Amino acid sequence: MADSTAPKLKAEALFDLMKLHLATEAGKETAKKVGYVYQLNIAPKKIGFDEQIYVIDLKKGEIIKGPTEGVKPDATFSFTDDDFIKIATGKMNPQIAFLR
Repeated sequence: MADSTAPKLKAEALFDLMKLHLATEAGKETAKKVGYVYQLNIAPKKIGFDEQIYVIDLKKGEIIKGPTEGVKPDATFSFTDDDFIKIATGKMNPQIAFLR
């Protein structure tokens, strides 16, 4: 269950948009083609502190906030909230974020 005292992340709005897209035919087709499970650990300020977990399950076509039981991610990524937004909107190269 998500921690209600956790700070609201800017990334939440992006995940809400992703959920809407996954509900469309184009989103379902994309999920079917990709077919992987990604875990994103998003921290408000500094990686490793107060991280919130999001699981993007493209096998089932859903996004879940919080750790999931019985679902092993194919890849796990950790970002600060600001860096995730910059990468997702094309304003930062992911390789640069990795070096930070």
